[in-house]
Amino acid sequence: MSERSAAVIDPSAAVPAPAATPASLLALAAGLLRTARPRQWVKNGLVLAAPMAAARLLSAAETVRLGIVLILFTACSAAVYLINDARDAEADRAHPVKCLRPVASGQVPVGAAYAAGALLAVLAPAAAAVACNADTAALLAGYVVMQLAYCVRLKHILVVDLVIVTTGFLMRAMAGGLALDITLSRWFLITSGFCALFMVAAKRYSELLLMADRDGDIGASRALLGEYTTGYLRFVWQLAAGVAVLAYCLWAMETGGRPGGLLPWRQLSMVPFTLGVLRYAVFADAGSAGAPEDVVLRDRALGVIGVAWGVLYVLAVVNR
Repeated sequence: MSERSAAVIDPSAAVPAPAATPASLLALAAGLLRTARPRQWVKNGLVLAAPMAAARLLSAAETVRLGIVLILFTACSAAVYLINDARDAEADRAHPVKCLRPVASGQVPVGAAYAAGALLAVLAPAAAAVACNADTAALLAGYVVMQLAYCVRLKHILVVDLVIVTTGFLMRAMAGGLALDITLSRWFLITSGFCALFMVAAKRYSELLLMADRDGDIGASRALLGEYTTGYLRFVWQLAAGVAVLAYCLWAMETGGRPGGLLPWRQLSMVPFTLGVLRYAVFADAGSAGAPEDVVLRDRALGVIGVAWGVLYVLAVVNR
């Protein structure tokens, strides 16, 4: 046999990898974007909370900086999703729904997801140090480390998982204030923290009710969920809702409006705030608060209450 023919049939010969094409690169980019969960980015709007709560009139430069923080926090959350899906790829392939995720389905290679997530996790805090300040960079770095620890270990520890998710929301609410050097009020921190705990516990409560309706197969969706009871989670979200309303009312009653003002707008804002909590509790009690973003964006009554609160809050700021 000739050397040429032997070379052709040699099974040990290396097979070259298929060359990347524009279509394959576009599919990879689309898969990475889907893995970054764009639908969840609405949560990062909480970075606007601190400047709003402080009634801060922003300059053009501060507005740009706040926009940068919003983008960087979105990048950090995307980094966590990418790394989490890469790490859980094997387990997700055995799940009836999660198997459709880009990494689990093979649209995005595990290595690409890890690389993209690590790149965002490093670049976002570094960019914050340059564009904002060291406190903002430290907050973003702490958020990434905390969330990765949650993905690896902390999500399997009872109660700690609730605290970590709640802290993630609170860090979002603090980010805008730190970037603009705004002093964060104790009432702002208490109200924001317990509102977040209320929504997180209500979400877990809804998930537990849903899984209980599916022949009790709780562990198939979230292993730790089966260790909670509906009574305990109901207690947590009710406690958190009560503390959030109390803290907001104490803030509203702390100072009055401008002397001679038409009405005590700040105190009146307690009414829609309380109504908003009560309205959300309807969904929590019914076990339909498993997707908080859907509840907030789709419920018309909750939207009207939110607009009413916003109008009263603006009037309170103007008449301060």
